[in-house]
Amino acid sequence: MADQPRVPLAVSLGDPAGIGPEVIAKTWERRREEEVPPFLAVGSVSAVRAVWDGPIVEVEDPHEAVGAYDEGLPILRVKSDTIVVPGQPDLEGARNSLDSLEFAVGLTRSGAACGLVTGPVSKAQLYAIGFVHPGQTEFVAERCGVATDSVAMMLAGPTLKVIPVTTHIPLRTVAGQLSIERIVLKARVAIKGLQRQFGLDNPRLAVAGLNPHAGENGTLGREEVDTVVPAVERLREEGYKVSGPHPPDIMFHERRRRNYDAALCMYHDQALIPLKTLHFDEGINCTLGLPIVRTSPDHGTAFDIAGKNLADPGAMISAIRTAGDCARRLAEA
Repeated sequence: MADQPRVPLAVSLGDPAGIGPEVIAKTWERRREEEVPPFLAVGSVSAVRAVWDGPIVEVEDPHEAVGAYDEGLPILRVKSDTIVVPGQPDLEGARNSLDSLEFAVGLTRSGAACGLVTGPVSKAQLYAIGFVHPGQTEFVAERCGVATDSVAMMLAGPTLKVIPVTTHIPLRTVAGQLSIERIVLKARVAIKGLQRQFGLDNPRLAVAGLNPHAGENGTLGREEVDTVVPAVERLREEGYKVSGPHPPDIMFHERRRRNYDAALCMYHDQALIPLKTLHFDEGINCTLGLPIVRTSPDHGTAFDIAGKNLADPGAMISAIRTAGDCARRLAEA
């Protein structure tokens, strides 16, 4: 492939008993037809061997990965490599997934990798070994020295990008967590990320309401009047192309999506349900606001199908390609 980067992307395998090893190996198999940029898998060699019989090149230096990319799947083994039974997670596997994540973040922060792609992990398994972060996003942000409130989780597919203002909290607490300042901060992070990593000079951001029909001027809830509208007005005063609040039940159909580049949503499912409905097999997660590029496929470990050759690599292919595109834009900036 032309214009290959001098350093690879770092791809952590995720939980070795999940589908991460399989979709990463399948992504390498399709590297030519899908134009997947060179990447280095970080994690358990035995996890890949358990689900795939293709060529593997074990490397000790990340810089070897680009040269080895056409010979086999480059893997940098972590010390906690473990015996893996696909579909049967255990604590040793959780330790391996955390070691892989830590190593891949370090490679990217040091410049030995041009971007980070994280494979799916089991939060329950990680919590069992003492992991204290809500998820990989918060872990990566901490390692990069960035406050969690200063990053934004963007889920993206070919026709829709969404950013939830609140993420993994109970629905009954969402309204109390919303504020003008929080909405404005997430919007700024989203807009700057779309500019820096996605090449949009002046992105259009559509802000969703919280309540049915965006509150109907306060008759179905005051959150739009008291919080969302003032946030939108402040963002407009700052020169951003921001619209809303839009009724959430109509803003995601095809014609409406043509009017914005990304949607800022008030809570997790408001953002992820339309994204996964439209782009279940190719949706990705991109963390905006970090000093490094970080993406991941927007799916879980799928232990129930691990090792059965049923996993679709579409989302992993999209995550790696997007990370490569974002890394290129940052390098050219």
